Amino acid sequence: MNIVPPERRSWGNALRPYLQKEPVGALLLGLSSGAPFAMIASTLTTRLAESGIDKKTVTAFALTFLLYNFKFLWAPFIDRIRIPLLADAVGQRRAWLYVIAACTLAAIVWMGQVDPAADISRMVAAALTVAFFGATFDIIIDAFRIDSLKPEQLGVGSGMSQYGWRLGSAGAGALALLAAERSGWDTAYAAAALFAVPAVLAGMLLGEPVRRTALLAREKAEPFLTRVKTTFVAPLADFLTRPNAWLVLLFVVVHKLGDTLANLSFRLLLADLGFSKDSIAVYDVGFGLVATLAGIFVGGIIYTRLGMMKTVMLSLILMAVSNLSFAWLATMGPVNWALAVTIGFENFASGIGGVAIVAYLSWLCDLRFTATQFALLSAMASILGRFIQGTTAGSLIESLGFVNFYLLTTLLAVPGVLLFWLLMKREPPAPETAEAP
Repeated sequence: MNIVPPERRSWGNALRPYLQKEPVGALLLGLSSGAPFAMIASTLTTRLAESGIDKKTVTAFALTFLLYNFKFLWAPFIDRIRIPLLADAVGQRRAWLYVIAACTLAAIVWMGQVDPAADISRMVAAALTVAFFGATFDIIIDAFRIDSLKPEQLGVGSGMSQYGWRLGSAGAGALALLAAERSGWDTAYAAAALFAVPAVLAGMLLGEPVRRTALLAREKAEPFLTRVKTTFVAPLADFLTRPNAWLVLLFVVVHKLGDTLANLSFRLLLADLGFSKDSIAVYDVGFGLVATLAGIFVGGIIYTRLGMMKTVMLSLILMAVSNLSFAWLATMGPVNWALAVTIGFENFASGIGGVAIVAYLSWLCDLRFTATQFALLSAMASILGRFIQGTTAGSLIESLGFVNFYLLTTLLAVPGVLLFWLLMKREPPAPETAEAP
């Protein structure tokens, strides 16, 4: 009789949730979600700095991210409108997924053709186009992921999505830097655009979400005015009538303020310190990715031990402290080991936070309004930081210097910690025993 040792059985049980098609699909969706963001974030910052664009103009490009923050305005259309013919063939969610994937790929390729030094206004238009389609891609990716995951897969799916987002963002960013160094930015962006393809593969793997199809079948029988109300009013009304809704929204708005300001300006610091593109690719992208994946793994273990709410609190504290390492690096100069330490700690903390905070935001969403509510919550999470980054961060850096600027971002992270502590006291218990990533 062939007996499987207990330790092998336990490893098999531990790995089995990750190998189910829904979490694998979440990984593929995350790969595609991270790439457009990287193209208009750190990659574009490096490209603009290299082209001699001044700091105020570079930081002003952070305003393009506001399209991500306002994506909840058109998310209801993704939730309700069917694309003719294609939706009948593959389903509503997958039809949007395939169309927006193609548009995102084309926008990134176009952005690579623009020379910012020759025509900065055209670069603004290209960045806005990538941001719009990237934000729309996020709407359908998040909705497709949440609709496809079973309730018991929420933790695993959130973790796999974070793995995918980090791999996609870092992979596209590193590929762009390495290709740009050797073949130019047009080739770099064309190669990075291929990261839109995994989402299409996820759609083929998972099929149209069964739970979503059942909901749409019921909604088709509703009168037209009822459907309009359900599309535009009900998602927000549903959320705002919950206990502590305004406290939750305030937390969502402020909790990433310091983190957003610190990360969106980090490539400016590296350019000022004199790090090469290869060093940035190896340490900021490559080593940072390893640290993030380690953080996601450890975050999953902590999630299992402490539950969702306590893990969110721990991650908020770690992310606040990580901003201090940015200030420390600013005093060190272009020292690779110091860059590795800074990137390692910051990305490790972000990995833990990604697991817990994405699971928390997903848990807050009603299945009837997945795209709209998650788009609203995820958009609000960084709107304040991106607005300040685009309007005043460049001036703050020039007047305060990088060291004091990063000390300021550390202080700005404290209100989010305090607000979540208050939420832990007031909110009903979260599903602390949910399956963890």
